[in-house]
Amino acid sequence: MNALDPRDVQILNALQNDGRLSNAELADKINLSPSACLRRLHLLMQGELVAGTHLVLDQKAAGYPGTAYVFITLDGQDRKNLDAFEARVNLVPQIQECYLLAGHSDYLLRVIFQDMQDLERLHSEVLTRMPGVSRVQSTLTLRTVKRTAKLPL
Repeated sequence: MNALDPRDVQILNALQNDGRLSNAELADKINLSPSACLRRLHLLMQGELVAGTHLVLDQKAAGYPGTAYVFITLDGQDRKNLDAFEARVNLVPQIQECYLLAGHSDYLLRVIFQDMQDLERLHSEVLTRMPGVSRVQSTLTLRTVKRTAKLPL
């Protein structure tokens, strides 16, 4: 992060705002020649700061208007239980995020669902049947006020 100069920061911020910019548009936006811009971009992409690129779909348009945050408590926190739970989480596409916690619960999941029947199915047939799960507590969102993956640079 310390090796970034102001131009690198401009490139990264511009692409965080709109990842679909062509190299010519990006170069124009930050006042660089297209070849110099592309060279810098390739160097940035090879570094550790850029973790990847992806297309972000509209959750509602994709058929998943609902979001729930789910707190999971396991019956034990030994490595075997944690590994088994985490392996299963990675197999469920509707679990969008999973965080190991310090506190009352062991994990926090962000789960998307189609409707209340889908959420009930996820709860009773998927989440409660995951390895080591002893407690599942869900909180439903009413609407998304802010959601971003953009990091301040």
